[in-house]
Amino acid sequence: MIFLLSALNIYYVLDYALPSMPEPTAEDSDAVKKERKKREHDELLCRSHILNTLTDRLYDLYCNLKSPREIWTALQTAYQNEKRGIDKFLALQYFEFKIFDTRPIMDQIHELQILVSKLSDLEVKIPDALQIGAILSKLPSSWNDYRKKILHSMDKMTVEQFRTHIQIESETRARDAISQPSSSAVNFVSQMIQEVETNI
Repeated sequence: MIFLLSALNIYYVLDYALPSMPEPTAEDSDAVKKERKKREHDELLCRSHILNTLTDRLYDLYCNLKSPREIWTALQTAYQNEKRGIDKFLALQYFEFKIFDTRPIMDQIHELQILVSKLSDLEVKIPDALQIGAILSKLPSSWNDYRKKILHSMDKMTVEQFRTHIQIESETRARDAISQPSSSAVNFVSQMIQEVETNI
C-alpha cells in the first residue's frame, strides 16, 4: 500500500509532521489556493485508495473516518495489536509442532522452517544446532534409527545441509517402500512354497 501511495505521490498526506492547511480566507493568494486544492485532492485520493483496498467488513468499519491519516492510524493500530496477539503464540506453535508419517516429511519441515522465519522476524534467533535438534525430536517413531544415526554423527551441519540430508533419507524411504514387497505377500508366497513342498 505504501508503495502505491508513494508512486502516486500522495503518501505525504499521511505524514504526522505535515502542517495542516490554514482556513481559507478572502486574502489567500493563488499559490495558497492551488496548494489547498492539491492537498484536498491528494487527501481524497489517498483516502479512496486506502478504503478501496479494504475488505467489505473493514470498509464498513473505517468509511466514517474522513481523514486518510485517521484511517491509516486506525489500521496500523489494529494490525499491530493483531500481530502482537499472534506473535505470542509463535513460540508455542514451534515447541508443540509435531511431524507425522501420514504427510510428506519435507512439507512438514518446511512448515516448521516458516515458523522459524516468523520468529526470526521478531528477533528470536534459533541456532542451527537447536533447529536440527528440534526437527529430530519431532520426527515420528518410525524415524528412530535415522535420529540415532544423526545424533551419534560427529559432523556439524547447517540447517540447509540437514534438510538436504533428511530429504535424501525421505526419498530413499519412499523408494524402498515401493520396491519392497509387503510382508503379507512374502508370507503368502512362503506358505504356498511350503504347501507345494509338502505335497511333493
